[in-house]
Amino acid sequence: MLRIVQESLTNVLRHAGPGAEVTITLRCDKDVVRVRVVDDGGGRLAGPRPASARDSGGNGLVGMRERVEVSGGSFTAGPRLGAGWQVDAELPVKEPAVRTTG
Repeated sequence: MLRIVQESLTNVLRHAGPGAEVTITLRCDKDVVRVRVVDDGGGRLAGPRPASARDSGGNGLVGMRERVEVSGGSFTAGPRLGAGWQVDAELPVKEPAVRTTG
């Protein structure tokens, strides 16, 4: 989850514009951990962006999706209505391995 939040915040810095506000919500249940990272776009309206902002050459969203899905979780990311961006990830909680000695 740390890497999901870290990459989401990096994307906010790169794409949301100056003055953007971010809300991070983390919820831990018995069998799943959920994180949501939402930014307000810094007042910028959703819609077409310059090519330099769209095509950063990075693979942040792809990397986040792969990281979550390989762990059996789910991932969504996209623009919010009006302005801003939202990232949601869920990861299953795995039982700790039981060690036996003998």
